[in-house]
Amino acid sequence: MAETRKASRFIVPVAVAGVAAATIGLVPALAASGDPDLPEITAQQLIEKIAASDTQTLSGTFRISTDLGLPLGGLTSALGGIGGAGGDSSADPSAKLTELVSGSHTLRIAADGPERQRLTLLDGSDEYSLIHNGDDVWAYDSKSDEVFHEKAPADAGAPDAEKHAPKDKELPGTPKQLADEVLKAAGDTTSITVDGTAKVAGRDAYQLVIKPKQAGSTVASVKIAVDAANGTPLKFTLNSVEGGKPVVDAGFTKIDFSKPAASDFTFKAPEGAKVTEGAAEKAAEEAEGAKGNPFGDELPGGLGEAFGLGAGTGKDGVNVIGEGWTAIARLDTGAPTPKTDEAPKEVQGLLDSLGDKVDGEFGSGTVFKTKIVNALLTDDGKVYVGAVTKDALVNAANADK
Repeated sequence: MAETRKASRFIVPVAVAGVAAATIGLVPALAASGDPDLPEITAQQLIEKIAASDTQTLSGTFRISTDLGLPLGGLTSALGGIGGAGGDSSADPSAKLTELVSGSHTLRIAADGPERQRLTLLDGSDEYSLIHNGDDVWAYDSKSDEVFHEKAPADAGAPDAEKHAPKDKELPGTPKQLADEVLKAAGDTTSITVDGTAKVAGRDAYQLVIKPKQAGSTVASVKIAVDAANGTPLKFTLNSVEGGKPVVDAGFTKIDFSKPAASDFTFKAPEGAKVTEGAAEKAAEEAEGAKGNPFGDELPGGLGEAFGLGAGTGKDGVNVIGEGWTAIARLDTGAPTPKTDEAPKEVQGLLDSLGDKVDGEFGSGTVFKTKIVNALLTDDGKVYVGAVTKDALVNAANADK
């Protein structure tokens, strides 16, 4: 689960500037006429505008909706909590922020450079707040009246701070974060065009459209609404080839680029609230241990990390088949897959609803599917997973035989 790296949740990282070179070979597409009426711009120019954006202060509200197409709406959240690092406090972000993986949520955010950020997750009458202010990271869950606190990493101001910042303290799912991940991975397997304009949170914006050139990907398109004035991504939409609701739809409904009040980043634990002190060192070690997406930059949009494929990968036995949007990670567990007919009846029903039985030259297995990430578990213990269709997984397993 992606959550708040100190400096770059709201500042476009320098790495995005390299996207310009990766897209030189693309045929420039001019913005279509629309409302608002903005000057024409090429995809190359718009990417350069995003890379040059120096937005460091903002506040506003945004809405994030996630629809993985799972038969059980709360399944992802339930799975996200298994083995989580923050079991001692309901306010620990490593546990709480997994809720954003499913459903629709409204969030308020504020940022004042790399040292101060605040996110508030609104859930009915309850609120969950995550505040980073200098050396401190605070989280408060009003429902349980619990507080989580830990010191920010001492090297957070260093250029490589993101490598050491605890992953479970990162603000999740902002349009800019999602856009950065896609643009960093753009290359020859990707088509990037400008498709008209839009009004987002009262701001004039261009629509940047990113599509796979390869057949077999589950990604139909990624659309990023970019502020015409300052290059800040305002809205991010990830669509599946299955159609229907977007897999991820995250966009600002209100935004203000002026400097937030200093009081937005101050926090004092309410009287009587349970306060849990976290261990930044332990979180950093866990983040380091979980690091390593087998796709690397070969899966555009950081889809591997976004849907948990980074956890426990990057170890011996993981290989990557293909490249770009159709990259598939292969893992040989060395153990036959347990037969579902030997599992309890309730478990059998769940597995059957999630998976499709498949056969091929590789033998037989089950494809477990969402709208964007699918996985083939063969009966002899191999796992093939990627943002690809069921047929692509079966073909990869056949070719790997």
